[in-house]
Amino acid sequence: MDKLQIRGGQPLEGEVRISGAKNAALPELCAALLSTTPLVLHNRPQLNDVRTMETLLSQMGVKVAYHDGGVTLDAATIDWPLAPYELVKTMRASILALGPLLARCGEARVSMPGGCAIGLRPVDQHIKGLRAMGAVIDLEHGYIAARAPKLRGAHFTFDVVSVTGTENLLMAATLADGVTVLDNAAREPEIVDLARCLTAMGAKIRGAGSPRIEIEGVAALHGAEHRIMPDRIESGTFLTAAAATRGEVVLRDADATILDSVLDVLRRAGALIEAAENIIVLRSNGIGKAFDLVTAPYPGFPTDMQAQMMALATCASGTSTLIETIFESRMMHVQELKRLGADIDVDGNTARVHGVSKLSGATVMATDLRASACLVIAGLMADGETTIDRIYHLDRGYEKIEEKLSGLGASIRRVPESRD
Repeated sequence: MDKLQIRGGQPLEGEVRISGAKNAALPELCAALLSTTPLVLHNRPQLNDVRTMETLLSQMGVKVAYHDGGVTLDAATIDWPLAPYELVKTMRASILALGPLLARCGEARVSMPGGCAIGLRPVDQHIKGLRAMGAVIDLEHGYIAARAPKLRGAHFTFDVVSVTGTENLLMAATLADGVTVLDNAAREPEIVDLARCLTAMGAKIRGAGSPRIEIEGVAALHGAEHRIMPDRIESGTFLTAAAATRGEVVLRDADATILDSVLDVLRRAGALIEAAENIIVLRSNGIGKAFDLVTAPYPGFPTDMQAQMMALATCASGTSTLIETIFESRMMHVQELKRLGADIDVDGNTARVHGVSKLSGATVMATDLRASACLVIAGLMADGETTIDRIYHLDRGYEKIEEKLSGLGASIRRVPESRD
């Protein structure tokens, strides 16, 4: 597997363009299954997870064509409403094909997602919601087998807030008979962006971005063009890296309005931040202050930024407290940060990070996508050279990260796997 080698100690300075959001692109790719005419998506991020989803759709019969910065998906014919284990095991978001396939084809067979390094991530909310809409669902041989000649509108309340569950039921409801009401729905900006995409395709949706979403089913959706929103987690990662290295960066094609909780913590950590339309500027004043944060569903602090903020806290003045409430196993990066010299105590889902004067480069191993970004930031901060193993996680969620960081002055290079 490829590795990253980073020589730290250099402040990040310059401009970087933010890519389209992975977590918006994945459900919007699946939305193409709802129409017999082409869906055109612009600002497509070049990521392994996006390519995996496109491969999955191609196997179902969707014609996928690429153009400058985007992709066209033509689902005029769906030959095979199946999401096989071989693809689902590499990307849990494949479950997002379940609702659209069931609504469009009347049947779907999707592999149950396997284990996940950061927690269980159950799919029971997807299944309960689709059953409320009239689907007959069996769990057999590791697959979710669903049938419904025609879904019907229903009032469904999520037991727990589920982003992908909300997205799956939202897509399914667009073609259901009658009105569907989703209560305790997730409020993430990516759901709002999906609703914009579906509305452009002819869906009737009210309330996306609030805890209650109402969808009036229509007979058919049509093709449309849609620009994928900017990736707020990539934005937050670059801002945190700049603050951690005491640098100054300008983010282009970014959206500060969906980053309030992240920007608030960065300001408390001592960063100076200004925002205008599509631009965010961060300047470090050279003082890293300790801070506290608690992860929570949107509009709370995103769990996908917890690891990166922990890297920032390692050299802050004082003790920072980070509490993880979303996933039960999302602090595996702590041991790797300790290899770099961090002073961190963990008690259950709470980490107390005691700031040290500096980190020291070492060889570390990435355990998941956001832990990988955390270790990159720590490596940029550390004295000497840091080598990060298992960086295939990074390629799932960050487009050309080493190229973008190099453009900001970082000393970072990818070392291909040895073929001895």
